[in-house]
Amino acid sequence: MSGDFDIYEMVLTQVRRACDELGLDDEVMCFLKNPMRTLKVEVPVKMDDGGVEVFRGFRCQHNDVLGPTKGGIRYHPEVNQEEVEAMAAWMTFKCALADVPYGGAKGGVICEPADMSERELERLSRKFIEAIAPIIGPEKDIPAPDVNTNAQVMGWFVDEYSKMSGVYSPGLVTGKPLVLGGSEGRSYATGRGVMYNVQEAARTMDLDLEGADIVVQGYGAVGSYSAIFLEDLGANLIATTVYNPKTGQVEGAYDSDGLDARKLKEYYEENKTVKGFPGSEDIGNRELLTTSCDVLIPAALANQIDAEIAEEIDAKILAEAANGPTSPEADEVLKDKYTMVIPDILANCGGVTVSYFEWVQNNYNYYWKEEEVDEKLREMMVDAFHRVHDMKHEMDVPMRTAAYVESIRRLNDAMGYRGWI
Repeated sequence: MSGDFDIYEMVLTQVRRACDELGLDDEVMCFLKNPMRTLKVEVPVKMDDGGVEVFRGFRCQHNDVLGPTKGGIRYHPEVNQEEVEAMAAWMTFKCALADVPYGGAKGGVICEPADMSERELERLSRKFIEAIAPIIGPEKDIPAPDVNTNAQVMGWFVDEYSKMSGVYSPGLVTGKPLVLGGSEGRSYATGRGVMYNVQEAARTMDLDLEGADIVVQGYGAVGSYSAIFLEDLGANLIATTVYNPKTGQVEGAYDSDGLDARKLKEYYEENKTVKGFPGSEDIGNRELLTTSCDVLIPAALANQIDAEIAEEIDAKILAEAANGPTSPEADEVLKDKYTMVIPDILANCGGVTVSYFEWVQNNYNYYWKEEEVDEKLREMMVDAFHRVHDMKHEMDVPMRTAAYVESIRRLNDAMGYRGWI
């Protein structure tokens, strides 16, 4: 991590700024600054060698004023309660901004999936969903994939929960395999949402994406699809990095003439790194973030861009595909540099939007074609971007503050009508 800042305090700083702009009192802040509940569980798992290992996990539900809570579950050795609670809060604001009827939640298990067999991961997944089952459900809290979890993990979740409840419950999670009720377009929805946001930002700046240089930190599902969809618009991926679980290092690839985004994704899936991609040079994380480009997309983990790195950033657009990559101090630097920051709760809300589509399809047991999903996503992303962009100019505030103002205004209205405040 590049930053040394408190991730939950960063959320509170952003919320306070928006509440101040709206003139809201401390009562509203009280509902928004603390999660409704956080469940901590200890999950014993029988390992392949016959031993038992106990894994710690969390599920946080931040605020459900708009509907059932929603958020991913990540498997990662650095998962902790503070991170999960911050991510749950971000989901609340993201859902409100995207205009989907969910509150925010997040979950995680402290583990290193790269060191576990598929059978061990299955046993962990089934035990974890059993442990958090009392507080989740299709009408209460709906998990989804996140870092190091995928459609297969969601399939195990659905199966175990259905066994416990005695009712087949595909609506328990989103991001499922298609055969279990998943949605077309869900696997790449976050990346497509990033692309739509960048496309709209470029239009407002008269920036031609044809030939524009893009840099992506984190070439996983979100980063790679963001690059692929922007490449389809004529952009040029020149650098990317990714964490290699085999070496424990962040490794990168750079080519000023451009990296073929689709071939690079295939190379990464085969080698678990982008380092050594034919024709590329090695590049480190800091060097990547400060590479001159038109569009910089941090799509890795939180706490990546502090004020020092922000001083060296040379990009016209910074699209936060990751949650919380930029510190409040870095925001101030970027504002003075006139970098267009598309904040995380706007840039990466495509995933939860299509998750909502999946949940709706499960409820109706009627499924849409990929083209229909993509068109509905485009409409909602374009609408969200311009609501935020208009708010930015109306209130003369940065894009991040505008996004939180738009989100919190909706949450405040809902809390008022429900009698919470």
